[in-house]
Parts: sequence; structure tokens; C-alpha cells
Amino acid sequence: MTEQLGDCRNDLMEFGVEFDTWFSEQSLFDNGLITKAITTLEKNHMTYQQDGALWFRSTRFGDEKDRVIQRENGQYTYFASDIAYHLNKFERGFSHIINVWGADHHGYIPRVKGAMQALSLDPKKLEIALVQFAVLYRDGKKASMSTRSGEFVTLRELRKEVGNDAARFFYVLRKSDQHLDFDLDLAKSQSNDNPVYYVQYAHARINSVITQWGEEISTLSNAPTNWLSNEEEFALIQKLIDYPDTLEAAAKERAPHFLAFYLKDLAGAFHSYYNSTRFLVPEQELKLARMALIVAIQQVIANGLDLLGVSAPNEM
Repeated sequence: MTEQLGDCRNDLMEFGVEFDTWFSEQSLFDNGLITKAITTLEKNHMTYQQDGALWFRSTRFGDEKDRVIQRENGQYTYFASDIAYHLNKFERGFSHIINVWGADHHGYIPRVKGAMQALSLDPKKLEIALVQFAVLYRDGKKASMSTRSGEFVTLRELRKEVGNDAARFFYVLRKSDQHLDFDLDLAKSQSNDNPVYYVQYAHARINSVITQWGEEISTLSNAPTNWLSNEEEFALIQKLIDYPDTLEAAAKERAPHFLAFYLKDLAGAFHSYYNSTRFLVPEQELKLARMALIVAIQQVIANGLDLLGVSAPNEM
């Protein structure tokens, strides 16, 4: 078990995911936390005995039926562990809890929040983020996966095939509670249809122009941006202005896909601008103004990709 846990930790760290604390369910038993939670429920008259088992009155809180928390043989159920775990979270000082669950656990929400209320905790402080399964496609066909038959693609295998950048970006292209059709061939392709390549290529293209320009970026701090006058430039400037609001909305809504789509749109607007505009023009003022604009675009793309845990290459 320890070896398997270590393998999971390493796999996640290589993917750019690191947890500050790993919590052991066994500790709930060892430290008497389950007994404490159940005792509190009993004192609050939220349990009853029936058929030799101990039941929680979850129907009082919108659940479809009451739930067993201790079986006839004395063994506690998984739900009992869930109750104790959430009590412990508040005892450790957390003021707001966000749980990430599979979408098939939607029915657990009323009973867990009900248990919190029965423990005199505020259920509004518990936020549930439901996550749908990702469906992998290869050569236009759905990859066969079944936990019963032992057929599945591990995160390590996925990262090895498409790389960390594509894996991370594709995952955040959808709202967590929406199904994700993950096209493995698209994720590996170097084409404009590949969203992560499309965004990274914009960053690399700008770097190429900066290299050709050959001056220090710091000299653009006083660039005469009033020379920017066409509709494409105004649209790009407005897009840059929208960046802080996009970040705020993504954070408030727990919706990183807002940022992923923003970067995709910004990259698209830049590619169009790149194909229609000369940057290193003879007119010094216009050249500096356009360089200032695309350097600002590059910086926002780099910042956004960094927040998503995706690299911003200078060459592709």
C-alpha cells in the first residue's frame, strides 16, 4: 500500500500536482474521530437503531432515505468515515471546504451536508465540485476502458503519449462537470486544430519577432502606443484589458476553462494580426508601438499558461 501511494504521489508530482497533506482514512479510526462524530450525532438525536444497525436520519436533510453508519457486525460504513473526515476538517481550522468528487457521487451531497448540519456545522461552507469522466479517442475510435476487466489508460501512460502540456490543457478545456472527449491524435498534432499547440505557437512566434527586432524589451515602456490605430489592434488591446476580469471569473466560478478559452481566443486574434501585419516597419514610432503590443500579448499568454501549469516555449 505504501509503495502504491508513493507511486501515485510521484505520478502526480511529475504532472505538476502536489498536495500539501495526504490524509489517511485509517487515522479516523486510530484517533477515535469516527467514535467522536457518531457520539455527537447520537447526543443530537440524529441516529436510531434498527435491525441491529445504527442509522443516520439523513431524510431530515433532503436525502432519499436514511443511511447506515454502523453495521450489525459493529463495522462502520464509508459514510461514517465521511462524516468524521468533514468534522475533522473544521476542527483543523478550515473555514471553507471544496471537495472534488466524481459525477456519479452526486447523490452523496445531501447526506454529507445533512451530517454536517446534524453536527452543528454550517453546510454552506462545503462546496462540491463534480467531475465527469474523460473519454479517450485514438484513430477516431473510443479507447476501451473498464475497471471490471482491468482495461484502462493510466495518467502516466497518457502523459507519456501526449506530454504534460497537452494533458493539462485538454483537461481544463471543459467545465469539470462536463464530459471530456480527449482526442489523443489531436493532442499530439502540431496543427492549429490543437488548442495547446495553437496557444504555445503564438508565444513562440512573438519571441521570433522579438529576436529579429534585436532590441531590449525594457525600451518599450514608453512606446508611442497612440500609433496603434486599426481595428485588429484595438480588438487585441481590449482582449488584454479583459484578462484580469477573466482571471477573477475563473477563480470565483472554479472554472479554469475560462482562462483556457481566453488564451485560445487571444492566440487566434494574434495569429490573424501576425498574418496581416508587418511589425518591423521603417517607421520607428509605429514599429515600437506594435512591438509593445505583441510583447504585452506574449506576457499575458506566458502568465496564463503558467497558471494552468503549461509551458510557454520560445521556439517550436
